[in-house]
Amino acid sequence: MDLWSKAYAAQCPPITHACRRNTIQLRAKSWSPDRIEATAARLVPVCRDHGVRLVINDHPDIAARVGAPLVHLGQEDFFGPHPDHPAASAPSIPDTLGLGFSTHAPDQARRALAAGPAYIAIGPVFPTPTKPGRPAVTPDYVRWAATHLSSIPWFAIGGIHPGNLHTVLEAGATRICVVSAILNAPDPAAACRQFRTLLPP
Repeated sequence: MDLWSKAYAAQCPPITHACRRNTIQLRAKSWSPDRIEATAARLVPVCRDHGVRLVINDHPDIAARVGAPLVHLGQEDFFGPHPDHPAASAPSIPDTLGLGFSTHAPDQARRALAAGPAYIAIGPVFPTPTKPGRPAVTPDYVRWAATHLSSIPWFAIGGIHPGNLHTVLEAGATRICVVSAILNAPDPAAACRQFRTLLPP
């Protein structure tokens, strides 16, 4: 494993402790599969020790090999570029893995529900550098999710920080996913604790 990946994994214990039984996703779009798997293998026992669920982004095969409980896929990753005609090459998801989906509109959420996911992501609520070129869905989609997705856990995601969190909560979100506001913070664990104080119990 390269030094950067070791440093990334080393941040996990204080963050998982601050999260207190929540979920962490390993999302590294520019990494090679080998690098992702090496980092994931280090994160799995750390997350397990702290009671935190680890989600592997994009790679169900890696998630299964390292023993992660969840994998996260985008719409095209699973349904293909033409949702009305699902891709024959859609990845096979082992029975041991829970499946999470990105969704950007109500029709995508309905399609994801039919696939039996463990959770659904709603976003990006606000513009975010983690989704360059993807228009924000605005809190309107969060309000739709709060009304129509009572049967499954769902997370609001995208551009959320302490200054706009109240808007997301007022729209009906009870779970959020945060990337930049935590990983770019001087103290990621302290940022996690701040979000916990702002979220409903």
